[in-house]
Amino acid sequence: QTCNPDYYKWTQWIFLQLFNSWYNLEIDKAESIEALVEKFKAQGSKGFEIENGFSAEEWNGFSEEEQENVLQGFRLAYLAYSEVNWCEALGTVLANDEVINGVSERGGHPVTKKKMRQWFLRITAYAERLLNGLNQVDFPEPLKEMQRNWIGKSEGAALKFKVKCEKLKGGQNLELEVFTTRPDTIFGSTFMVVAPESELTQLLTTEEQRAEIDKYVNYVQSRSERDRLAEVKKVTGAFTGSYAINPFTNEEVPIWTSEYVLASYGTGAIMAVPAHDSRDYAFAKKFNLPIREVVAGGDISTES
Repeated sequence: QTCNPDYYKWTQWIFLQLFNSWYNLEIDKAESIEALVEKFKAQGSKGFEIENGFSAEEWNGFSEEEQENVLQGFRLAYLAYSEVNWCEALGTVLANDEVINGVSERGGHPVTKKKMRQWFLRITAYAERLLNGLNQVDFPEPLKEMQRNWIGKSEGAALKFKVKCEKLKGGQNLELEVFTTRPDTIFGSTFMVVAPESELTQLLTTEEQRAEIDKYVNYVQSRSERDRLAEVKKVTGAFTGSYAINPFTNEEVPIWTSEYVLASYGTGAIMAVPAHDSRDYAFAKKFNLPIREVVAGGDISTES
């Protein structure tokens, strides 16, 4: 029984182990966060991939809050902002399973998307060790495959598209970063899609498109992530009014927003390759966007 103190004391204990640990890639195991603090005291951020690096002297001069902000980037349990299902009437966050057609399962109250601070576990830090560990345990192969799929390791490339920004306020130097397992298909990317709830959508929306985008974002806020991913027949979206520059061809490609892209997955933006992805294909068909084949072997007149 999870409400029993004899049970949940161990949940709390595990959380504290994660909060007070970081994953040391050099030794491929977790160790105390204090060990990391000692490294920062002695050498600063040298040897670490930190956006705003610092020297040992600077670290030792940081306030407690500034030091903790750095450590949050390493702790295995850490705080970050994310979109959640918020029910004002119930005064709580709801899981996707508790939201039915935009209202709470209990009481039928309206549920909207809201950005709030949440606890996360930095599982990606030790994903490789989890995968390797599956080779050393005597589990049935189907169970191992389920675990591999849950860990969800993907190998690919991060690509950056510059945004054409004549009509955008403060849009200078704005870039869209996408992750793809098939960077070779970039030559078939004829449009881009950003998640409606992403801050990027607001930054990319021109004044001419503002009313349409606001209306669409309000619609998406009533939809759960599960509904959005499960929906395959109904295609929805709106044009932001902005364009991105394909870094390989210098072609201008329109930037759309659609509910089939989630802010919580990847970078919250995709390069759409409709000839080779079924959801991109359906979107291109609905909004009459180009479909350019770059990998032979199919019939794009009928499907991706």
